[in-house]
Amino acid sequence: MAEIPEHASASRKAAGSVIEVFLCGDVMTGRGIDQILPFPSEPSLFEPHMEDARDYVALAEQESGPIPRRQSFDSVWGDALGAWASRAPDVRWVNLETSITTSSDPWPKGINYRMHPKNTPCLLAAKIDGCSLANNHVLDWGRAGLVETLATLRKAGMATAGAGLDLDEAEAPAIVDVPGRGRVLVVSFGTTSSGIPREWAAGEHAPGLAVLSDLGPKTVARVAARIAGTKRAGDVVIASLHWGGNWGYEIPCEHVAFAHALVDEAGVDVVHGHSSHHPMAIEVHAERPIFYGCGDFLNDYEGIRGHEQYRSDRTLMYFVRLDTRTGRLVELRMVPLRIRHFRLNRVERADARWLAERLHRESRRFGAQIVLDEDDTLRLQWD
Repeated sequence: MAEIPEHASASRKAAGSVIEVFLCGDVMTGRGIDQILPFPSEPSLFEPHMEDARDYVALAEQESGPIPRRQSFDSVWGDALGAWASRAPDVRWVNLETSITTSSDPWPKGINYRMHPKNTPCLLAAKIDGCSLANNHVLDWGRAGLVETLATLRKAGMATAGAGLDLDEAEAPAIVDVPGRGRVLVVSFGTTSSGIPREWAAGEHAPGLAVLSDLGPKTVARVAARIAGTKRAGDVVIASLHWGGNWGYEIPCEHVAFAHALVDEAGVDVVHGHSSHHPMAIEVHAERPIFYGCGDFLNDYEGIRGHEQYRSDRTLMYFVRLDTRTGRLVELRMVPLRIRHFRLNRVERADARWLAERLHRESRRFGAQIVLDEDDTLRLQWD
């Protein structure tokens, strides 16, 4: 179990019964992005079509123009920094899809993400409180790389969930304190449908990830038991799930059933789904939000061709306000951004409208509506 003190971010909200949590999809600060930060890793890759991480920077430059090297740690967050400062969420939680390590022992899977540990201030510049780690890249550089990742994040004061030195640690909820109002608990699990190798599962005495073999009733009970062992009155509970493929809007029936069961039977207040490279439908079930896929938030895919119809370089910041007395959703607002020059940038209104229309199309079958406001932010409405 990882418990950390309140993050030293500016302007916490006055004491009350509402907690605001920032969530997003996959954060991938390795490979090309790592190469433009102050301490780039040794760039060798073991991919079928790319042997040097610097080539991803060159590919992006062919698409968008020059990208400076040795940038400041906060550079990649770009206009997201202003949105965070304006909203001042109580908790900032991300799915980190990057191993933070100097390990030179890649897992033989074809794609291997790592960021140099000396570039960890990049995450601190975004005032990240904690990271979900049960995903298909955090063990890219072997178990030694995972152990170093855990140690590096915890030394930096960030909570982790979904990975550990053994199974109990991997499945234990992370705890983030919000003084005067309560706590946010996060459990993180992944499925093999997202590309996580079965061999990455943590063992009774072996480091690894919290991997779910199925999404059936016994698995719901397993997650519920982990939550019940830590939860107390006033806690907000987030289940962060890395599941499903990268492309397409179809949501498997088993994902819907599992998400509903987590809310109805396990006491989960937010289902934070990720793995998809683009935003997917949002549902409000029993007054709790379910994100079936948050889309990538930051990656080095600029210049890579294919799947252009999904506009995966358009990303969303999710600001979720919850009533700690009931766990119910109070408000959801989303800030659209675009990845360009390996940086998060404000979008034109046409892009914000496209995101709103696409997300509305996918969410309305669940009884939710997405509205584009005058300030180009997206707002959720539900029955």
